[in-house]
Order: sequence, then C-alpha cells, then structure tokens
Amino acid sequence: MADTSRVEVSELVSLRMCEPGAVAAAYTARARRPLVGRSGRLMVIAADHPARGALRAGDRSMAMADRPDLLARLLVALTRPGVDGVLAAPDVVEDLLLLGALENKVVIGSMNRAGLPGTAFEIDDRFTAYDPEGIARARLDAGKMLLRIDSADGASAAALHRCAQAVSALAGRGLMALVEPFMARRDDGRLVNDLTADAVVQSAVIAAGLGTTSAYTWLKLPVVAEPGGMERVAAATTLPIVLLGGEVQGDPDESYARWEKALALPTVRGLVVGRSLLYPPDGDVAAAVDTAVSLLPGKEDA
Repeated sequence: MADTSRVEVSELVSLRMCEPGAVAAAYTARARRPLVGRSGRLMVIAADHPARGALRAGDRSMAMADRPDLLARLLVALTRPGVDGVLAAPDVVEDLLLLGALENKVVIGSMNRAGLPGTAFEIDDRFTAYDPEGIARARLDAGKMLLRIDSADGASAAALHRCAQAVSALAGRGLMALVEPFMARRDDGRLVNDLTADAVVQSAVIAAGLGTTSAYTWLKLPVVAEPGGMERVAAATTLPIVLLGGEVQGDPDESYARWEKALALPTVRGLVVGRSLLYPPDGDVAAAVDTAVSLLPGKEDA
C-alpha cells in the first residue's frame, strides 16, 4: 500500500521564478552534522538517477520523471529513523533544501552525469553537475562520481583522469569522495556493467588508487552474487565501502538478505540505495527504508 502523497510544487516554482537567491540562502543556512554518527554506519537515499536520464523503477519506465511523486517519496524516506541523508544532483538537492528536508542531514552531491544511458558517449561521463568547488561552496558533505571503465574504449582514460582530479580536489577541501566504479563493455552497442567478483575487485582497486591521496575516498560497490565473491571484494581494499541498491527487484527480501550478509564484512560500512527503497513493489516506502536501516549493525542512533 502506498504511503506517499504528491508534493504541492507551486511554492517551489514560485521561489525559483521570483526568488532564485533563496537557493543559495538555503545552502548557507542548512544545519550540518558529522558525516558518520555514533554507529559508524551510513544510510543514504540515492536520487541522482534523473540527472542522467535514468528514470525506470521496476516495470515503470518513467517512474522518476514525476517530480512531485519523487519528492514525496524522498520526504518519507528522509524522516525515517536511522536515515543519514541523500545523494542527488543539484536540482533535487535544491528542491529538498527549499522544502526544509535536509537540516542535519548528510548531503552528497552527484557530479558526473553526462554518461546518458544508451548513447554513443555513455562511457565519456563528464562532470556536468556539482564539481569540487561547488560542493565546498554549497557546504555539502561529499561528492559522488560514477566511473565506468571499458578496456575497448579509449575514452575510459579521460574518465579515469577526470575522476582522479576530482578525488584530489575534494580531498584538498577535506571532503569525502564517493567513487562508484564498474568494469564495463559494449554488448550489442549497449554499455553493460560486469558484476562478476573478478570485475568488481578490479574496479575497486583501480578506484582506490585514484588521486593524490586516498584519505577521503570511499567506494560505492554492488553486491556480488557469486558464492564468496563479496568476501573477495571486501578484502580488496581498506577503504570504506557502501553498497548500492541497483534495480528494483521483484522479491525485495532477496536483496535485503544479500545486503545483510555483505554488511557483516569489516570494510562494508553502509548503504546508498535509491530505487529499491523509493519504489518498492508494495509501494510502502517507510517500511522498505526501515527494513534497510535494520540491517545496519548498531544503527540505533537515528
């Protein structure tokens, strides 16, 4: 049963039209908190998909294109106990700021959104949203970058270089760089991520070495399904790992079980999940988020 109602956006539109300075004021006034709370775990809701034109959730091809509905779901998720914050591109972050939903929340700015799905230039994922300077100026807590590496595509070298520069720039400002790496390949013209254990290990160790320091680098990695695979991934680095949610599954209990097992590993410290929690099969966002929070050891410090 759905637990959301559409957000009335007329006031947001009026502010954007008549008082655009309200956005900068909201960034400046936002109450902040430490990146990691007493539990040492992080629970973040991901909502940066629309900025890359990725709108599908489950069997709904345009689910995330309905902004009032998306905002309503995010407002439910962000008020649940144990949820630390949100990952999004500027437009969604600023909607939430203007709605007053990001006080004392972790805000991670999504950075490179140019790798649009299905395009010839998908691997050339340039920084078109936040940049390190903008993240620092907006008083955000971290910057996230997607990194796909295709050994058959020379554009991957430029993507690696840009991500390395961003890692260094964020670290120079004392800000966390959240890198989401994949080994990828073209399959009938479509870019596909390789989710085997070997590929995820390879992507993790490459991402861990980016930039002039790894002091502020975290990794956002998928859960590997093959037996023993996630243990190998977790053992490949000492950087903090957060798990991504991926596509909406028909059986969410299967996803919860995989997350819970992976979260028991010493380097896996949190979840950064979007569509799986915002668009659960039964529509109950609050219940989905509460279940995910319950999987994080010691996450009782809301």
